[in-house]
Amino acid sequence: MRSLLRKLPPSLQALLLQIAALFLTLSLLRILTREPSVLEFALCCGLVAATLSHLAGLARWWLFIQLLFAPALVLMLALHIPSGYFLAAFVLLLLVYWSAFRTQVPLYLSSKKVWLALHELLPAPQSNHRLRFVDLGSGLGGVQTYLARVRPEGQYDGVEYAPLPCLWSWLRIKLGGYQNCTVRWGSLWDCDLSQYDVVFAYLSPVPM
Repeated sequence: MRSLLRKLPPSLQALLLQIAALFLTLSLLRILTREPSVLEFALCCGLVAATLSHLAGLARWWLFIQLLFAPALVLMLALHIPSGYFLAAFVLLLLVYWSAFRTQVPLYLSSKKVWLALHELLPAPQSNHRLRFVDLGSGLGGVQTYLARVRPEGQYDGVEYAPLPCLWSWLRIKLGGYQNCTVRWGSLWDCDLSQYDVVFAYLSPVPM
């Protein structure tokens, strides 16, 4: 069973384990002499889901999500928040993280410390050759625009699959007047890298 689960994306594994925890909790609570409250039931579901997730080998941070998911759901329903807010939050997260549930490549921003280190690693300028650089999973375009400022003789391209970060990056480039930067929407797995001198990827640990 564990080997079968590992073939699925972690998010789908977590969902299946939550469903299994629900049915296991229902079975376990039948032996109690009193009927638990909704919150108590949710807490039991969370404990069972976290235990199953640990046994299934999910990453440690998934255990906290599994533990808190059902109780958080009950508490949010108790607040009677209009459903439109949840829909808006879902759409926003979808635009930012897009297919992260499948690819395990979420928005994973680099810091200025990384930019400075990358600048030091770039090949020295050559009078007869223009440096071609591509950032796979370019996020908000910070790497490209920084390098375009400090090494204006190069060409800096980016590829980003999440719609909202891609749009942000495109606006950043256009409004900043960066003539030597581009960004396109697409998957990093479909890129032709043969034209580039430097290929850069700063992603989450799993795809790296």
